Amino acid sequence: MYINNTIIKHHMRNVYFINGTAYAGKSTVCKALAEKYDMILCGENYGFNKFLSLTTPKTHPNMNYFKTMDGWEAYVSRSKETYDAWMEDTARELIEFEIMELVSLTHDDKKIIVDTNIPHDVLKEIAAPDHVVYMVATPEIATESFFKRPDADKQFLLKVLKNMDNPEQAISHYKDIVSYVNRQEKIDAFRHTGFPVIERKSIDEPIDEKIHAVEEYFHLGKKA
Repeated sequence: MYINNTIIKHHMRNVYFINGTAYAGKSTVCKALAEKYDMILCGENYGFNKFLSLTTPKTHPNMNYFKTMDGWEAYVSRSKETYDAWMEDTARELIEFEIMELVSLTHDDKKIIVDTNIPHDVLKEIAAPDHVVYMVATPEIATESFFKRPDADKQFLLKVLKNMDNPEQAISHYKDIVSYVNRQEKIDAFRHTGFPVIERKSIDEPIDEKIHAVEEYFHLGKKA
């Protein structure tokens, strides 16, 4: 099926995308800017359950992984390469759903900010150059911060790991996965997309600086 990206880009003219790696501050920046500028917020994994209801394991196997997996121990025990490929393929499967959802939200010229995993090659086709920013953190920050946050999902995974036969080995393996998924190679690739990249090099860096930087890249608050 042919899709005219010029039409999609027109509908996306008020949509702003933040992509990148874990623990770079994407969610915090999206929430802060949405509140400051009265934007529609599409946070991490927005609409996933609705999208999932429109799929089957046959048509979208990666999105439906949780329905077909052998259990949570199998989930956390996959190789880092398999885990990373699953995340990348899931992002690809979600593209059509994200685009249609965002188009459906574009009305009255209200701005939308999105914490997204849409790949850069697609973002180049559907978004204006100054409507996309990448935020990245070092692999060390992503790895060390993963289980320190009180997120229910992450604490559930930690419980799964601690209940495995060799919990120390299981936790170490999963941290290797997190490090690989957020590896420097990906950060370097983001730098070659042509979109701005904001890097978090220390866990103690002020988030206000990141918010202001994204605000400037997006030209928010400035008259056209």
